[in-house]
Amino acid sequence: MHKVSFIGGGNMAAAIIGGLIASGTQPADIEVVEINADARAHLAARYGVVTHTDLSQARLHALIVLAVKPQTLPEVAATLASHLAGHLVVSIAAGVRVADLSRWLGGHARIVRAMPNTPALVQAGIAGLFAPPAVSQEARSQAEAVLRSVGRVVWVEDEPQLDTVTAVSGSGPAYVFYFIESLEAAGVAQGMSPDTARQLALQTFFGAAKLALESGEEPAVLRQRVTSKGGTTERGIAVLEAAAVKLAIGQAVEAASRRSAELGDELGRLA
Repeated sequence: MHKVSFIGGGNMAAAIIGGLIASGTQPADIEVVEINADARAHLAARYGVVTHTDLSQARLHALIVLAVKPQTLPEVAATLASHLAGHLVVSIAAGVRVADLSRWLGGHARIVRAMPNTPALVQAGIAGLFAPPAVSQEARSQAEAVLRSVGRVVWVEDEPQLDTVTAVSGSGPAYVFYFIESLEAAGVAQGMSPDTARQLALQTFFGAAKLALESGEEPAVLRQRVTSKGGTTERGIAVLEAAAVKLAIGQAVEAASRRSAELGDELGRLA
């Protein structure tokens, strides 16, 4: 793994740093620029990485991960721009489009945009990645290696598809938590203890996802195997179908994707 500089040291940056070190990167090869003193102290103590208060102190390795809040990115990028030469910039700032980031960076073109999700915090994430044609295959592989340290990676050919990635896997954990919450509440409503209901709901989701991942079979096929004719599952699925749950999920993804595009427009007007 190449040496990496992180601009921003929040939760997602910390997760990636932990993943990189677990994958063999030496702590001394990672530097973090973070204005918050507590965050700097935490990163230095937990991972042994080099930390700085501001960009003027940084060495800026060939691979830079931008992990600051989207609203602060124009200002950060303006400061960073004069320090860039052949650097590869990987942005994990949600919603910020490559063209806008390139503009804020003074026309810098070696940019990969990534949309990770919160399960990266436990090395079980998935990230959608996009790079413009100017980014070489070698640079794409370097960016991919960074995100692979905390989960899986998929590439999209067109940047607007990252809005769908945001809606499916970025917002998706919230949909899953919503369903877990609902299953747990349903168990309690049937007289079960909250602790038992939570254990059943959590392990059911974990186990079902693990089975789907490892079996390689279509989710519809796996569902049909559980749904015996005239059985309990068939009765429960019929209620979900009558309530148009599948349609509602599609509408939720569509609404989230549309909002992602709107946020991209709003962020693009920041500077």
